[in-house]
Amino acid sequence: MLKFWIVCVCLCLACTFCLNAHAAFGPTAQVDNTAGAAVLPPYSGPKARIAVADFDVKAAKAGGAIGSGLREMLVTALINSNRFSVLERQALSAVMQEQELSASGAADTSAGGPARGKIKTAEIIITAAVTEFEPQASGGKAGIGGGGGVGSGVLGGLLGAALNKAHMALDIRIVDTSTSEVLAATRVQGQASDIAGGFMMGFMGNWALGGGLSAYANTPMEKAIRICIIEAVRYISQTIPASYYKY
Repeated sequence: MLKFWIVCVCLCLACTFCLNAHAAFGPTAQVDNTAGAAVLPPYSGPKARIAVADFDVKAAKAGGAIGSGLREMLVTALINSNRFSVLERQALSAVMQEQELSASGAADTSAGGPARGKIKTAEIIITAAVTEFEPQASGGKAGIGGGGGVGSGVLGGLLGAALNKAHMALDIRIVDTSTSEVLAATRVQGQASDIAGGFMMGFMGNWALGGGLSAYANTPMEKAIRICIIEAVRYISQTIPASYYKY
């Protein structure tokens, strides 16, 4: 009987430890500069005219395809925030070709066509570097006590799930295109140990990860990615000076 009660007490303590571990290592969003905790409110005022540069991928576990996917997510989120007129630069050569074709006389322009001299310029360039990208940042499972199998059994599985965090970080700069001055810079981070939470909708809508990010769909890394992008939009929206919002 005494052995039975000892086992019950140990199980209760183990469950308490698991709950505390999950609370400590649950989904978080971190920004070096305070950018506000609430989701951005609806907005219908003047917009800032910006462009988003290609991402500089520095993290060892992220490649160019991941950088492209993250950039596309950020562009979509910035547009959906309704605060920015985002100018496309990746397709600029195709736009120029259409203008050249229209001006050459070889195309039928009787119903109108693209005209030269009307391409808009951005007043702000957003640059971003992927400095951390860890799908399983904490690695392995955790166990308690000495000897025996570390992370084995039900308790080991629960602890392993709680400690197996996904993590990523972006270094963001807001640059004035007239002066090349860096107006502001920060690091935003996202981490998660599960895939629960309604934030998955957010600015980006309920669409799946594409490109180099598709391998992380429905994993904690997807949640970390979306947290990071949302925090990036929040920081950019609240940091660009009000004088740029005029279009």
